[in-house]
Amino acid sequence: MYFRITPGDVELVDPADVRAFHVTAPADLGAEDLAATVRDTGLGEATADGGHVLVRVDAVRRLAAGRVGPGWEDDLAGMLGYARSKGWLSDDGGSVRAHVERT
Repeated sequence: MYFRITPGDVELVDPADVRAFHVTAPADLGAEDLAATVRDTGLGEATADGGHVLVRVDAVRRLAAGRVGPGWEDDLAGMLGYARSKGWLSDDGGSVRAHVERT
């Protein structure tokens, strides 16, 4: 799964693929506009440099609802466990870091 960000909008793409967790954004979308879109859509928070997004786990579930199969929660739990082992999960487990790929 990945999140396609355009000014003012976030789209979850391929939610079943928990191994491809990242964010895409247009190359010309500035860090401030990226941060505003991420915040205003409830996706999470962008880092000041726009290089990463701290994606809220509840936002992942909300955007994936009705689009994934019954085993998806187990897959997501596995992905979050892996993220924790790499230091990419917040201490409270509520957010996971995703790198931003510029398109």
